[in-house]
Amino acid sequence: MPREDRSAPEAAPQDDTACAPPTDLVGIVGDNLRRLRTRRGLSLERLAKASGVSRAMLGQIELGRSAPTINVLWKIARSLDISFAVLISETPASEPVALMRRADAKILLSQDGRFSSRALFPFDSPHKVEFYELRLAPQASACSEAHAPGTTETLVVNRGQLNVEIHHRTHHLAVGDAVAFEADTHHTYRNPGHDEGLYYLVMTYVDPVG
Repeated sequence: MPREDRSAPEAAPQDDTACAPPTDLVGIVGDNLRRLRTRRGLSLERLAKASGVSRAMLGQIELGRSAPTINVLWKIARSLDISFAVLISETPASEPVALMRRADAKILLSQDGRFSSRALFPFDSPHKVEFYELRLAPQASACSEAHAPGTTETLVVNRGQLNVEIHHRTHHLAVGDAVAFEADTHHTYRNPGHDEGLYYLVMTYVDPVG
């Protein structure tokens, strides 16, 4: 999924595509990271080596003093073998029916607000399939790190248009068009139009994660 994205795999994102959690999620991400890391018996040094995120940055995230970009969160999630949603989950759901009001949604925004991602599934447990609503401003782009091997993305254009670059090849999508691809390589979403694009993304993991 985009860096925002989404994810070359080690290329640093531009400022206008680097996404960070909203302020109310910073503490949640920090608490979840500390809990997941300690549960696995990992030191900050070992997690830093596995994820490619510096020890100092990991420490700041755990303390709630730093808002990590979406790329940093993806790197951490991949190194812990969990889905991205597990890192931003606040409270497990206990009801058999989960209502996800837009007003209560945890929306990730790029620093300039031109790209947004909203999860359309409950954060009650690890998921093999995740569903997202993506919005991309006119002429904006979002780059994604490579996801774990076996991860696939399926994306459909609901409004506007979209260019998806995979393996240095660009695929143009209009309303109603969809694309499915293996997401274990760098990929970029670009909106070439003059209106905001609205897209729906399904991420499928090769095995249940968590």
